Amino acid sequence: MIQRQRRLISINSKDDFLIHSLLVTGEYERPEDLFKTPIVIMVHGVLGHFLARGTPRQLPLLLTERGINSFSINTRMAHLGQILGKAIFDSTEYDIEAAVDFLRNEGFENIFILGFSLGANLAAYYAAKNPGAGIRGLILEGCAYSLPDSQKKRWDRWGSIPSYDEVYKNARELLGADPLNSTRDEIFLVNKAWGDTMNPFHNEIYTYKTWWFMRSPEALHAKTCTVMPGVKVPLLFLQGVNDDILEEWECRELARLASDAGNRSVEVRYIKDAMHDCMENPESASNTITEWIKKIAGIEA
Repeated sequence: MIQRQRRLISINSKDDFLIHSLLVTGEYERPEDLFKTPIVIMVHGVLGHFLARGTPRQLPLLLTERGINSFSINTRMAHLGQILGKAIFDSTEYDIEAAVDFLRNEGFENIFILGFSLGANLAAYYAAKNPGAGIRGLILEGCAYSLPDSQKKRWDRWGSIPSYDEVYKNARELLGADPLNSTRDEIFLVNKAWGDTMNPFHNEIYTYKTWWFMRSPEALHAKTCTVMPGVKVPLLFLQGVNDDILEEWECRELARLASDAGNRSVEVRYIKDAMHDCMENPESASNTITEWIKKIAGIEA
């Protein structure tokens, strides 16, 4: 008998970033039953799994109740990474790669990836760049069409201080011709990034280097609209009907780009009574995810 597991596991990426993870599995009669059961690698948004509410905290147990296991990884985007300079968007693929390799080496056969918010953009980039990784499918919850374009539009709307263009100019001057290897970096604060007040809740904080690779006009891999044609695994897009961050068309257009590029398994689901975090309607969101995974994995509901 294989007992239920809620186990903290630490693994290293190829560039030696330490990834803290949580494995959540159900109870099984035989090891082979555990390893054949679908397992979902969960990639969080900006806060990390152990600080966030909603999807990162709720979904693992809800999936376990429905016969799906999970492996939640805290990538370099967590731990205040965008403030401390470690959260380089492009390098986060190494964290997802390490999780996939770990599960495969353990013996898991049906590996899916779910990215939430920023994690959805990261997961899409990983899947596009690693078509031979052997993952069964990709679930993108609250996936922005383009992180740089989304932020510029939002900052322009609220009249951010400094403006998007001013931050871009400052970043170019500071980081120079080779931003990734630049030894110069600074933390900066943007007021009125999320609303029309100077309240801290409406602020954003980055280093220029983390911003450059995640939100600047040069952040090509964070422009998911350009990445999506390379995603060839089955795709499920989830977006809350009342999403207060994304526009209604974003996941639908990303799905169209994937389909037009030849992906023949692309679905879009809008979750009623949910905003950006689909776990505001936990039953609908978790049932939708479970039904899709079982269909892709060939498991009878």
